[in-house]
Amino acid sequence: MVMASVIQKIIPHYSLARWLLCSGSLRWYQHPTEEELRILAGKQRGKSKKDRKYNGHIENKPLTIPKDIDLHLETKSVTERDTIALHYFPEYQWLVDFTVAATVVYVVTEAYYSIVKPSQEMNISVVWCLLVLAFAVKVLFSLTTHYFKVEEGGERSVCVTFGFFFFVKAMAILIVTENYLEFGLESGFSNFSESAMQFLEKQGLESQGPVSKLTFKLFLAVLCSLIGAFLTFPGLRLAQMHLDALNLATEKITQTLLHINFLAPLVMVLLWVKPITKDYIMNPPLGKESIPLMSEDTFDTMRLWIIILLCALRLAMMRSHLQAYLNLAQKSVDQMKKEAGRISTVDLQKMVARVFYYLCVIALQYVAPLVMLLHTTLLLKTLGNYSWGIYPELNSDTPVENNLPNSVYSESPPTDGKMKVTVVQITMALGSLKNIFTPLLFRGLLSFLTWRGCYSWPQYQRHSPFLCKKRLHFTLTCSKTKQFAELTEKRFTNGEKHPSTCERKKRKEKKE
Repeated sequence: MVMASVIQKIIPHYSLARWLLCSGSLRWYQHPTEEELRILAGKQRGKSKKDRKYNGHIENKPLTIPKDIDLHLETKSVTERDTIALHYFPEYQWLVDFTVAATVVYVVTEAYYSIVKPSQEMNISVVWCLLVLAFAVKVLFSLTTHYFKVEEGGERSVCVTFGFFFFVKAMAILIVTENYLEFGLESGFSNFSESAMQFLEKQGLESQGPVSKLTFKLFLAVLCSLIGAFLTFPGLRLAQMHLDALNLATEKITQTLLHINFLAPLVMVLLWVKPITKDYIMNPPLGKESIPLMSEDTFDTMRLWIIILLCALRLAMMRSHLQAYLNLAQKSVDQMKKEAGRISTVDLQKMVARVFYYLCVIALQYVAPLVMLLHTTLLLKTLGNYSWGIYPELNSDTPVENNLPNSVYSESPPTDGKMKVTVVQITMALGSLKNIFTPLLFRGLLSFLTWRGCYSWPQYQRHSPFLCKKRLHFTLTCSKTKQFAELTEKRFTNGEKHPSTCERKKRKEKKE
């Protein structure tokens, strides 16, 4: 409740989401007005008699200009006023600001647990991390549903294809033994089955286990296919923005950071490949005697910190990628100049304006996978009973005791009322569930999901060049972009102007 009130008071004044977009570092290209295009095109031909109707009125045809016109777009810094009318701006601001609040809650909770070390209290940061994941999945699901509403483009086929592609890959990965991919799913599932069977036996129920191993892995494969379908176009867009950002960057430091940011998911994936990373660190071939460079706990801590640092790097490079996307407006105009023929002024204005109107969708596609990976890692640390290596914690390798109660409705100590009896029963039930869902289970499950989130990005980046050649990758001509630009098209057809156009007219009037 305290953090909720803080969010309500602070976000209207200080917002990381607004700062990332509206700090002045991003510049967007303004569409030219009809008067400017008329001046650049020169004097237009008069209307012929064929253009007249029988009632004497002239048919209103759109003004057309040559495509090879000498047009240079004006740029303007992205301001808060410009972003208010953008699609998905409220969703973007809520996701980013709520993620910041949840991260602050997590840091404060970790500091509290390191000092007080409570044993019977529930870790409230887990609830906040789960809420962040729920909001991120909701946003990605909302964006993905638009692809299935478009009938002309191939976005629906691409999402379905990648969904089945990742389902097959997940089934293949789940077959690999722990000697190659160190998730801990086998030991975690075995511990979960044994604890659940003991709990059911204490309650007087006979069962061979809550779920079979095949069903458990099938559920994980379906979950991976859904996540893969949600991350299809965010991954493709990230790969294209990376190429454009590299062409835009002039400093070597920026280019190096962009390369590290692009290869970061591959580094994260290799952290769970045992023969490549852990075996060389735990048993390095340094002569006859192999001295481990670090312990297993230290390696697990290092793995968590690497993911956190690479997530921070990806957030730091967000503006470079968004600016590379905004430059698509100028690139489309330059491409148009190489073509022959004429284009209407309205179509030209739409082509330039729809890039900016799609900005918040691109920002969500960049931020949502990052948020999911970050808070899955935080859940892995907390629920998996890992350590940050900063303060001493309980040894994570100690076995979990399965001291289950005989029944959640067993005899309770004498109380003064039914309310206390109910509280005792609920506490005992939660204690039983805590013994069933052990840290070993969460380690295996969250390690697999974290690795799966890292594994998805390199796959999209690898397939992005092929999809670009086949024109399935959405660019300015994509029907999905046109669908999000419907509001822009209605404004132009109804004669409405963007606030920036009105500002330019006022400047010209003042000069005159």
